[in-house]
Amino acid sequence: MLLQYITWNVSPEIGSIGPLTFRWYGLLFAAGFLVGLYMVRRMFQAEKAPEAWLDKAFIYIVAGAVIGARLGHVFFYDWDYYSKNLAQIPAVWRGGLASHGGAIGILLALWIFSRTVSKKSMLWMLDKVVVPTALAACFIRLGNLMNSEILGKAADVPWAFIFVSEDQTPRHPVQLYESLTYLLSFFLLHYVYWKTNKREQPGFIFGLFLILIFGFRILWEYFKESQGGIESNFGNMMSTGQLLSVPFVLIGLYFVLRKNVPQASA
Repeated sequence: MLLQYITWNVSPEIGSIGPLTFRWYGLLFAAGFLVGLYMVRRMFQAEKAPEAWLDKAFIYIVAGAVIGARLGHVFFYDWDYYSKNLAQIPAVWRGGLASHGGAIGILLALWIFSRTVSKKSMLWMLDKVVVPTALAACFIRLGNLMNSEILGKAADVPWAFIFVSEDQTPRHPVQLYESLTYLLSFFLLHYVYWKTNKREQPGFIFGLFLILIFGFRILWEYFKESQGGIESNFGNMMSTGQLLSVPFVLIGLYFVLRKNVPQASA
């Protein structure tokens, strides 16, 4: 029987106004931050925390995410190129962002925020931020789909996508696989924060986020074409995405399994 695959030939661009071109990826990336700001604001209100902190935290998070994601791509995935083209490192508008670098950037940004602004434990903020971050990850993978990037391996399943801009090979739509599991992670984290007392256990929600998001990342990497990077240094036994995800999962397990501890100052 002839399989009917899904032909994907969607333009990554929404439209243009003069010299400005609007892309789906940028829209979804920005939407993730704005929805996240709204959600964390509700958490601040519920806990009667100063909302002035949130405005500052938003700036820290955006800067940390963008800078970290860019440097993550540069150093983890394409250092051979950028080591010879250092002037291209700041050119984030040309594409090239890595989620693991973004995660590290956000962690560093929130550490600075906790030390200089809130004077609270870094975990106090992380347990809030990670809930909408899972939804933002869902949006970003949809943006990857609109860009026809991060391709899956060849597949003969009926829901395989043919990315016309790349080739005529039916492939696993790994962008959708990841996006849907990140959406599931968001609903679970949202439930845990609002409907259980786990938010009183510093680091638990943060740890659960790391296990879910990076655990799913390890799983779906098996269905992706190699994106290169540091995997060659480890005999190509695991992809770069998997190698970078393992430490995050282990950290998540530590926070989920450790005994309950009281909130502490930064």
